Amino acid sequence: MSTELETLDRATCLDLIRRVQVGRIAWAEDGGIVDVLPVNFVMDGDTPVFMTAPGSKLDAVRAGRPLTFEADDLEPALRSAWSVLITGRPEIVTDPAEVERLRTLPLIPWIHWPDASFVRLSPHSVSGRRIPLHPGGVTVEHVDPSDDSA
Repeated sequence: MSTELETLDRATCLDLIRRVQVGRIAWAEDGGIVDVLPVNFVMDGDTPVFMTAPGSKLDAVRAGRPLTFEADDLEPALRSAWSVLITGRPEIVTDPAEVERLRTLPLIPWIHWPDASFVRLSPHSVSGRRIPLHPGGVTVEHVDPSDDSA
């Protein structure tokens, strides 16, 4: 079994990212400071979609800043993990018919903001890496139910 870092193809990246509900978006401000904030999201085809209320995320989108979206999953006991990055230009969805269609997707915001907007990130690049499953890291303890010292 290999313990080397595995580079993932686009199809695998998109398959993996559909398995999680929370990711992070990142963008650089004018001064070079990078903001990274969590979002819950849903994939609409090959495109991540999230909702956000007015604030720094929406300001970055309105300013036309490129965004990087990251999602991952890990299993510490098995020392296995993956991470996917999608970089592209975001857009606020304003078409009423498209907004209604997006409302039918299984995106459940953790906070309900009455003035939240849908944001779609059209992928320019998709990349990912995985640390494959490898031996070690798992401990099994057997408990004797007849042991009264517990």
